[in-house]
Amino acid sequence: MAAVCPINLDRERLKAEVRATYAQVAQNPDGDFHFHRGSEYAAGFLGYDLEELRALPATATSPFAGVGNPFLMEPLAAGATVIDLGSGAGMDCLLAGRRVGATGRVIGIDMTDAMLERARRAAAEARLAHVRFEKADITALPLGAESVDVAISNGVINLLPDKTDIFRELYRVIRPGGRLQFADIVIESELSEDVRNNIDLWTG
Repeated sequence: MAAVCPINLDRERLKAEVRATYAQVAQNPDGDFHFHRGSEYAAGFLGYDLEELRALPATATSPFAGVGNPFLMEPLAAGATVIDLGSGAGMDCLLAGRRVGATGRVIGIDMTDAMLERARRAAAEARLAHVRFEKADITALPLGAESVDVAISNGVINLLPDKTDIFRELYRVIRPGGRLQFADIVIESELSEDVRNNIDLWTG
């Protein structure tokens, strides 16, 4: 699978389309989208604990549209600094915040204002003051070098046209001995140039 997008792909249009799609999800989580959403889906298909999700604000859980469960990989240590790449309405960040405790830090990174608004509201509702959200492109993280213990992400890296950019940035911000816990979509066969240039297929 190509790590770099086709030369003719309109990257700014792709970014705008992704932002528009997830703004709609934030504004209307029960709308007609091609992907599953919500806590029942997360528990039934992805292995999340439904009772734990029910303890979180619906502000964060109802727009959840991840593709896996990064928490099944390794436990998060108390006091750890965790970032979530493409944090959406913040469900995974709130779960991470409960795991690392008040001595830890969780920073959600997203580029969609409507999702960031929901996520910040959800963190306040959950009383997790050590969980915060920043508006940024995940390939240009507003974080210092070697400042992060664990990076999580859930169904976001596949939307990036150039995968090398994010891994270069992660190499900068992850501390020695830190780790990545990603859940994402991977295909095993090479896509044609026409398919990879089709923005509608990237976004849905």
